[in-house]
Amino acid sequence: MKFLLLTLITHHPDPVTGVKKSPAERLHDVIDSAVLAEELGFDGFAVGERHEDPFISSSPPVVLSHIAARTSRIALFTAVTTLSLLDPVRAFEDYSTLDNLSQGRLELIIGKGNGAAQAELFHVTTDDQWDRNREGYELFRQLWDSDEVTWSGQFRPSLVKAKALPRPLQQKIRIWHGSATSRESVDLAARYGDPIFSANVTYPIEPYAELVRHYRQLWESYGHRPQDALVGAGTAGFHVAATSQQALADYRLAFETRLAFARRVGLPVVFESLEDFVARSSALIGSPQQVIDKVGRYHEQLGHEVMHLSAEADGVTAEQKRRSLELFGSEVAPVLRQRIRSRPLIAEINRKEVSL
Repeated sequence: MKFLLLTLITHHPDPVTGVKKSPAERLHDVIDSAVLAEELGFDGFAVGERHEDPFISSSPPVVLSHIAARTSRIALFTAVTTLSLLDPVRAFEDYSTLDNLSQGRLELIIGKGNGAAQAELFHVTTDDQWDRNREGYELFRQLWDSDEVTWSGQFRPSLVKAKALPRPLQQKIRIWHGSATSRESVDLAARYGDPIFSANVTYPIEPYAELVRHYRQLWESYGHRPQDALVGAGTAGFHVAATSQQALADYRLAFETRLAFARRVGLPVVFESLEDFVARSSALIGSPQQVIDKVGRYHEQLGHEVMHLSAEADGVTAEQKRRSLELFGSEVAPVLRQRIRSRPLIAEINRKEVSL
């Protein structure tokens, strides 16, 4: 199994200290988290894309380029790139540049995005976001695969023998399709033979497992070999401590802060208590053995080979967060890597090719 740390770069007062850092300080914290992730042996680091409070993650390629300069091994993920909002040509230019700067460590997770702000900033609504996402993906893929593209669509000017530069380092890029409950996303992924990344964060496992099963059925119906389907999955929360009691005590403020935020902004509240959250969500909060066992149970339902964990320290101290990551790296990850077979990430493949 492969493990990513993920951030949406939230920007609000620290629940522990009450201090709200400047945007510059917060962004540099993210860079330091990615460097630490590489030091601790994580396989990838993912940066989301959001365009509203309380997030300052509007430009993943810029953040990931800085991470590329500070690291040498770790895979660089977007989570997600909202192609429904972006000009696919401009997105290609940004990510092709990042691919070159990172020596081919880029993996994209795309999605339609969410939130009311995108309608206000980009005039993209629920009426057209799926069509924009599909069209953006198809043009982006053509631009990556071909030196010269002639194309016409609905949402941007047509192209005639267009050459987008720079040409990427990776001749073929793996594009994951991020989805919470969207059948449109998994259908697009299955049709093109791409992997999916299940959000797996808001509800109990059942709707996510059903969507993954639907993806696998579609995958076969489009003529792909069943064993070639590739699935990643998220986690709703993450904190490992020596004992379950310590993990719960450490994480309680983080849960209460998230619960208060959800109620304040009108998000669905599915888990009313920390104990219910740990029992019924995908959250990995407990001792190393409890986390190993829970990942195993979720793998039985999802068959995922890659999973993301939160890079955020919201609600725990920096020292507690670092110790949690260290415990995961030393006592959890080695066991899961041995038990759950996974295919290499693009960064691993490219490193091997460079070394030959």
